[in-house]
Amino acid sequence: LAAVALFTIHCSSLPAFAEDDLRKRVNQEPESFATDDDVKAEIVFGRTLAARILGKYAFYENGKLNEYVNKIGKGMAQFANRPEIEFRFAIIDTDIVNAFAAPGGYIFITKGAMARMADEAELAAVISHEIAHVTEKHIVKELNIKGTDASPVSGFAQLLGGGSGAARVVFSQMVDQAAEILFEKGLKKQDEFDSDKVATMTLAVAGYDPTALKRYLKKISGAEKETKSLTGTHTSFKERIENVDAVLAENQLTENKQAIVKERFNQNVRFN
Repeated sequence: LAAVALFTIHCSSLPAFAEDDLRKRVNQEPESFATDDDVKAEIVFGRTLAARILGKYAFYENGKLNEYVNKIGKGMAQFANRPEIEFRFAIIDTDIVNAFAAPGGYIFITKGAMARMADEAELAAVISHEIAHVTEKHIVKELNIKGTDASPVSGFAQLLGGGSGAARVVFSQMVDQAAEILFEKGLKKQDEFDSDKVATMTLAVAGYDPTALKRYLKKISGAEKETKSLTGTHTSFKERIENVDAVLAENQLTENKQAIVKERFNQNVRFN
């Protein structure tokens, strides 16, 4: 972790009091206590959904680039309030511009999304947005994924150890629902706004340019062909940019100058 931190995190130019305040707001306490079974259920569900993502899009075979993305991702995950899960990051081989987050910490970025990035701050911004979907438990809450009988999956905790045939069918149906959210319907508008807010504030705390997410959203908003999938599953770019503008203004980050890390990004982000 120390090595990851040295690789990714930069000295923030924020005043100490402002940085402490941002840290507190980024690392909010969970709304409700999650049991060990809840966490296990989330991880098992997310791992199955991650396999579904890799069934739709191939893993991008580029060891150096995937290692770089994982270093940045694990660095940003240090600011997430989910110490009970291990975040994993991967690039998938498609030219569409998108990124996906599965419960349990499985994060995927498309090759097309990375090709549109200009610097490490923009990469950290996209990664932080996806991490926020996990930390805020958006899909978990949407589908009421629990390790208890309170879940739509009867006896979900038992499913982890095998479960009945009926439970496995319901589990598979829930994975189908989650895949539909990721690939077709999209998450709720407020979920996207919340993730953009957390990502923007996390960038500032980590020492990256807090306007990086806004810069990236403005850039890809004009790439209609490549972002057709993204615009079909996300809130409009205009609304998201306006939301980020409000977050920047509220937290006095609009004129904040912090690292973009362009040279290291260019050294590592090269496609086969």
